Amino acid sequence: MPPGTPAGGVARVTLPAALTELTGGRAVVEIPGAPAAVRDILAGLGAAHPGVRDRLVTERGRLRPHVNVFVDGENIRFLSGLDTPVADGAEVVVLPALSGG
Repeated sequence: MPPGTPAGGVARVTLPAALTELTGGRAVVEIPGAPAAVRDILAGLGAAHPGVRDRLVTERGRLRPHVNVFVDGENIRFLSGLDTPVADGAEVVVLPALSGG
């Protein structure tokens, strides 16, 4: 596929309850554009649901420290970060980081 051509697949993105106010109450949304990198899927998510991406990614384009993103069950922090590939039909799960003791 030539660069700049949108991919024809979709990624299924699951969001925490705190973000569903920005998605019309939906916890699971399908974002077109897969295969792509996580950063591109999050950009598509932000385009479809303004405000969501800003809660996940900093102004410098880095994943916020209190956010975990998983692609098909694998934490992207242990893969290629926001460059982690997302295949057509992949499940992307966004979870707030938990801490405590």
